[in-house]
Amino acid sequence: MQLVYPSDFRLTDKEKSSICYLSFPDSHSGCLGDTQFSFRIRQSGGPRSPWHADDGHYSSGAPVSLQREPAHYFGYVYFRQVKDSSMKRGYFQKSLVLVSRLPFVRLFQALLSLVAPEYFDKLAPCLEAVCNEIDQWPAPTPGRTLNLPVMGVVIQVRAVHILARVDQPETSPPKQCSQENLLPAPVVLTSVHELDLFRCLQPVLTQVQTLWELMLLGEPLVILAPSPSVSSEMVLALTSCLRPLRFCCDYRPYFTIHDSEFKEFTTRTQAPPNVVLGVTNPFFIKTLQHWPHILRIGEPKMSGDLPKQVKLKKPSRLKTLDTKPGLYTAYTAYLHRDKALLKRLLKGMQKKRPVDMQSALLRRHLLELTQSFIFPLEHYMTSLMPLQKSITPWKTPPQIRPFRQNDFLRSLEHAGPQLTCILKGDWLGLYSHRRFFKSPHFDGWYRQRHKEMAQKLEALHLEAICQANIEAWMKDKSEVEVVDLVLKLREKLVRAQDHQLPVKEETVQRTQLIQMGMGSRPKDLQSVQWPA
Repeated sequence: MQLVYPSDFRLTDKEKSSICYLSFPDSHSGCLGDTQFSFRIRQSGGPRSPWHADDGHYSSGAPVSLQREPAHYFGYVYFRQVKDSSMKRGYFQKSLVLVSRLPFVRLFQALLSLVAPEYFDKLAPCLEAVCNEIDQWPAPTPGRTLNLPVMGVVIQVRAVHILARVDQPETSPPKQCSQENLLPAPVVLTSVHELDLFRCLQPVLTQVQTLWELMLLGEPLVILAPSPSVSSEMVLALTSCLRPLRFCCDYRPYFTIHDSEFKEFTTRTQAPPNVVLGVTNPFFIKTLQHWPHILRIGEPKMSGDLPKQVKLKKPSRLKTLDTKPGLYTAYTAYLHRDKALLKRLLKGMQKKRPVDMQSALLRRHLLELTQSFIFPLEHYMTSLMPLQKSITPWKTPPQIRPFRQNDFLRSLEHAGPQLTCILKGDWLGLYSHRRFFKSPHFDGWYRQRHKEMAQKLEALHLEAICQANIEAWMKDKSEVEVVDLVLKLREKLVRAQDHQLPVKEETVQRTQLIQMGMGSRPKDLQSVQWPA
C-alpha cells in the first residue's frame, strides 16, 4: 500500500492486508487495460468513532439498505494493467481504491473513472487536490439533487429519496435539477446506487426466479465468474433483487483465498454460512464443493439476440476442473418462470429498447415479487398492534403481541399472494418451507417492523397524554407521581424532537406547553430541564 489519504485514516493491519489482496484481480482473470470492481470486508479491531459528523438527518430519510454500514467497509476499485517494458514484470499494475461505509456503487465508480486516470499520471498531488474538493461536497440529503464538482467536472446525482416508511419504493419521478451555469455539461447519474440490472443479469435471465428465491431464503451461494467486475456486479445485482426488503445476509462481491475469512467460509465442520460469495479462482469449485448452490458464469457468448443462458444442473455434475457454466443446485423453485417477462425483454433487445428501460422492466418484476411475498407478513404484523382505544394517558401502553408462525401460515389461506399475484406457483410452499423464518432476512424485517410499531405506540401514548386533562389528574396525585410523569414526558419529547417518534409538530408543541398547564410545580420539578 503506497499511499493512504487522508493520512490520519486508521486501518488495522488486517484490514490493510485484505484491501491490498482484494484490490487486484487474481492471476486467473487476465484483466488488461482498465477494470472497475468492488469488494466488501468486515471491520476488525472493534468499534471506532465515526468518520463524519452525525448524519441522523440522512439516516432518518434513507432506506435501511442504503445507510452507513456499521461493521463493514466497501472498497471501490479502479485497476489498470498495461504493458510497460520499463517495469520488472513487463506490466504497469496499479489500483486506486475508494473505501467507504456507504453502498453508493454507481456514484463512486463514476468518481473513480474521473480521478484514477489522472492519479496514475500525477500521483499524490492529484489525489490531495481531489480530496480537498470532495471535502467541500454537501452532505447527502435524501430527496435532494446534488451538484458535486471534481476536477473541472460536475457530477449531478439525486441523493436517496425520502421515504414514508423504511424501504418503501419511490413512487414519484426524480425532480429535474436546473443545469444552468454548469459548464461543461454535468455527468448526470439517476441514482447513487443502482447498477444496470439488465446488463448484470443477462446470462441468468431464465433463472432469475430461482435465484430470487435463493436470495429470499438466505441460501449460501458461490458465484464463479471470469473477472472481478463480472463477479462483483452479479453479487450486487442479486443482493438488490429483494428490494424493498433489506438484504440482511453477508455478501462479498469479490473474494479471494487470501481473505481473512477464507477458513471461516470454507470449513466443512459446520453448515455453510448465509453468505453470497463472488470469486474468480476455479480453486473455489473444489474448496466449496459442499456448498448447496454454485453459479458458474462463463465469458459472454451470444445465442441469437440474447446472451447464452445459464442452465440448471445437478450438483453431481460439478467438476473440479473445467466446470461448464450453469447453476448447480438440487433446489426446485416454488414459483413458475415468468415467460411473459422473458418475451418482453427479448422483444426489447430486438427493437433496440434502451438498456435503462430493460432494467426498469426487470426491476419492476422483482419488486412486485418481493412485495407480493411481504404483503401478507405486513398484514399479519399489523394485526398484532394493540387497538388505539386501549391506549390510555396514565398507563403504560399495551405490548405488541408476539409473531406466531403457525397463526401466520393459517392466515395465508384467505390472505396469501396466490389470490392476487399474476405469477403462479406454490406460494404457500415458499412460506411453509420455513427456511425464510430462520434466515437473517426475516429477523431483520421483523426487528425493523417491531421497532416502527413500538415507536408508533409511544407516539399514540404521547398524543393521548396531550389530549388529557392534566390538572384534573394532578388533584389527587403525590409529588412523586407528578415527577414521574414529567420525566417520562421529557424523555418522549427529546425522542420526538430527534425524529425518533412519528408525531405531528403540534403534538410536540402541546407537550412543551404541558408544564405550563400543571400549575405550581413541586420543588422536585424545578431542576427538570425541558428541551426547547
